[in-house]
Amino acid sequence: MTMEKMTLIYCYDAYCGWCYGFSKVITNIANTFKNELDVEVLSGGMIMPEKPVHIKVSADYILKAYKTVEEATGIRFGEDYLWHIKNPEDSDWYPNSEKPAIAMCIFKEFYPERMVEFSADLQYSLHYEGRDLTDDEAYRHLLEKYSINEETFYTKLKSEEYKDMAHYEFSLVQQLKVEGYPTVFIQTKSSTFHMVARGYTDEAELEKRIKAVLGEQ
Repeated sequence: MTMEKMTLIYCYDAYCGWCYGFSKVITNIANTFKNELDVEVLSGGMIMPEKPVHIKVSADYILKAYKTVEEATGIRFGEDYLWHIKNPEDSDWYPNSEKPAIAMCIFKEFYPERMVEFSADLQYSLHYEGRDLTDDEAYRHLLEKYSINEETFYTKLKSEEYKDMAHYEFSLVQQLKVEGYPTVFIQTKSSTFHMVARGYTDEAELEKRIKAVLGEQ
């Protein structure tokens, strides 16, 4: 009889710069605890404006914040991304978390065991390569990487079914009372949720907190 694994729940958003900085940490942690923990990635819906909002509204904030993320995490933001932040008047970006969340829901069906990897790839696509995640074309290179049929993917991307799945994840994250990203929980067998990271947390500290929770069970 096999013991039911506990679950690591990673609440993130594709547009979250701190999550981008955290991507290496969570990738390593998921690998370290792969035998003890199942992993679930939930998209939070951080940017969901009722009407499209241009990048210039947040560009000044991001221009200051990205350097803080780089210094704290060691990650680097790409020039193709930063061009939009430094030249917002010339950018055609209207950030919105919905489409990358839908893409994540689709991807989970194909590779549930690789969702942390895919979340990191989505963030790299935006924050380093400067791809617009509201544009369908921003995902094409990942379909090739993961051998996902283009027609299948784009049909699902436009479907109400997967949009509903994404919005269901947003509601789950709200129910978990997540107030910022990244946030990480351990869900135990008794369906108790232990928050082990709120905001960027380095790998050694996160590993220590997870081991503490595992040791209590």
